[in-house]
Amino acid sequence: MEENIKNRVILILAILAIIFFMGAVRSCGTEGKLKTTLIELDKEKAISWDAQQQMNALKKEKDALAKELEDLKNENETTKKALVQEQLVSESLKGELEKVTKLKEKLEEDLKEALVKGKSAK
Repeated sequence: MEENIKNRVILILAILAIIFFMGAVRSCGTEGKLKTTLIELDKEKAISWDAQQQMNALKKEKDALAKELEDLKNENETTKKALVQEQLVSESLKGELEKVTKLKEKLEEDLKEALVKGKSAK
Protein backbone atom coordinates (compact mmCIF):
# COMPACT_ATOMS: atom_id res chain seq x y z
CA MET A 1 0.00 0.00 0.00
CA GLU A 2 2.76 2.29 0.80
CA GLU A 3 4.12 1.74 -2.67
CA ASN A 4 0.71 2.66 -4.07
CA ILE A 5 0.76 5.95 -2.14
CA LYS A 6 4.31 6.59 -3.32
CA ASN A 7 3.25 6.04 -6.93
CA ARG A 8 0.30 8.42 -6.49
CA VAL A 9 2.51 11.07 -4.90
CA ILE A 10 5.03 10.68 -7.74
CA LEU A 11 2.22 10.89 -10.31
CA ILE A 12 0.80 14.01 -8.63
CA LEU A 13 4.27 15.59 -8.46
CA ALA A 14 4.91 14.70 -12.13
CA ILE A 15 1.58 16.28 -13.14
CA LEU A 16 2.37 19.36 -11.06
CA ALA A 17 5.86 19.57 -12.61
CA ILE A 18 4.34 19.35 -16.11
CA ILE A 19 1.80 22.07 -15.22
CA PHE A 20 4.52 24.36 -13.86
CA PHE A 21 6.73 23.63 -16.89
CA MET A 22 3.89 24.55 -19.26
CA GLY A 23 3.25 27.72 -17.21
CA ALA A 24 6.93 28.64 -17.48
CA VAL A 25 6.95 28.04 -21.26
CA ARG A 26 3.76 30.11 -21.64
CA SER A 27 5.28 32.85 -19.50
CA CYS A 28 8.36 32.99 -21.74
CA GLY A 29 6.14 33.32 -24.82
CA THR A 30 4.13 36.07 -23.18
CA GLU A 31 7.32 37.86 -22.15
CA GLY A 32 8.54 37.83 -25.77
CA LYS A 33 5.25 39.30 -26.96
CA LEU A 34 5.42 41.88 -24.20
CA LYS A 35 8.94 42.92 -25.24
CA THR A 36 7.81 43.26 -28.87
CA THR A 37 4.82 45.32 -27.78
CA LEU A 38 7.00 47.57 -25.60
CA ILE A 39 9.44 48.12 -28.49
CA GLU A 40 6.56 49.11 -30.78
CA LEU A 41 5.18 51.39 -28.09
CA ASP A 42 8.58 53.06 -27.68
CA LYS A 43 8.76 53.58 -31.46
CA GLU A 44 5.30 55.14 -31.45
CA LYS A 45 6.26 57.40 -28.54
CA ALA A 46 9.39 58.50 -30.42
CA ILE A 47 7.38 59.21 -33.56
CA SER A 48 4.80 61.13 -31.51
CA TRP A 49 7.52 63.14 -29.79
CA ASP A 50 9.18 63.98 -33.13
CA ALA A 51 5.82 65.03 -34.57
CA GLN A 52 5.17 67.21 -31.53
CA GLN A 53 8.59 68.84 -31.86
CA GLN A 54 7.96 69.53 -35.55
CA MET A 55 4.54 70.93 -34.69
CA ASN A 56 6.08 73.24 -32.09
CA ALA A 57 8.71 74.41 -34.58
CA LEU A 58 6.04 75.05 -37.21
CA LYS A 59 3.92 76.89 -34.65
CA LYS A 60 6.85 79.16 -33.79
CA GLU A 61 7.48 79.75 -37.50
CA LYS A 62 3.78 80.48 -38.03
CA ASP A 63 3.79 82.98 -35.16
CA ALA A 64 6.89 84.68 -36.55
CA LEU A 65 5.33 84.88 -40.01
CA ALA A 66 2.08 86.22 -38.55
CA LYS A 67 4.02 88.93 -36.72
CA GLU A 68 5.94 89.77 -39.89
CA LEU A 69 2.66 89.91 -41.81
CA GLU A 70 1.18 92.26 -39.21
CA ASP A 71 4.27 94.47 -39.42
CA LEU A 72 4.00 94.53 -43.22
CA LYS A 73 0.30 95.41 -42.98
CA ASN A 74 1.12 98.29 -40.64
CA GLU A 75 3.90 99.44 -42.94
CA ASN A 76 1.53 99.19 -45.90
CA GLU A 77 -1.06 101.31 -44.09
CA THR A 78 1.59 103.91 -43.27
CA THR A 79 2.69 103.96 -46.90
CA LYS A 80 -0.92 104.33 -48.05
CA LYS A 81 -1.44 107.27 -45.71
CA ALA A 82 1.77 108.89 -46.96
CA LEU A 83 0.66 108.31 -50.55
CA VAL A 84 -2.72 109.92 -49.88
CA GLN A 85 -0.96 112.91 -48.32
CA GLU A 86 1.39 113.11 -51.32
CA GLN A 87 -1.61 113.01 -53.67
CA LEU A 88 -3.32 115.78 -51.71
CA VAL A 89 -0.16 117.89 -51.83
CA SER A 90 0.17 117.15 -55.54
CA GLU A 91 -3.43 118.20 -56.19
CA SER A 92 -2.88 121.34 -54.15
CA LEU A 93 0.29 122.13 -56.10
CA LYS A 94 -1.53 121.53 -59.39
CA GLY A 95 -4.23 123.99 -58.30
CA GLU A 96 -1.56 126.54 -57.33
CA LEU A 97 0.23 125.97 -60.65
CA GLU A 98 -2.99 126.55 -62.56
CA LYS A 99 -3.59 129.79 -60.63
CA VAL A 100 -0.02 130.94 -61.29
CA THR A 101 -0.33 130.01 -64.98
CA LYS A 102 -3.59 131.97 -65.29
CA LEU A 103 -2.00 134.91 -63.49
CA LYS A 104 1.04 134.70 -65.78
CA GLU A 105 -1.18 134.65 -68.87
CA LYS A 106 -3.16 137.63 -67.53
CA LEU A 107 0.07 139.50 -66.79
CA GLU A 108 1.38 138.71 -70.31
CA GLU A 109 -1.84 140.02 -71.80
CA ASP A 110 -1.64 143.14 -69.62
CA LEU A 111 2.00 143.60 -70.64
CA LYS A 112 1.13 143.23 -74.32
CA GLU A 113 -1.68 145.76 -73.93
CA ALA A 114 0.64 148.13 -72.08
CA LEU A 115 3.27 147.75 -74.82
CA VAL A 116 0.67 148.34 -77.51
CA LYS A 117 -0.63 151.42 -75.66
CA GLY A 118 2.95 152.59 -75.01
CA LYS A 119 3.81 152.31 -78.73
CA SER A 120 0.61 154.03 -79.75
CA ALA A 121 1.22 156.78 -77.18
CA LYS A 122 4.67 157.51 -78.66
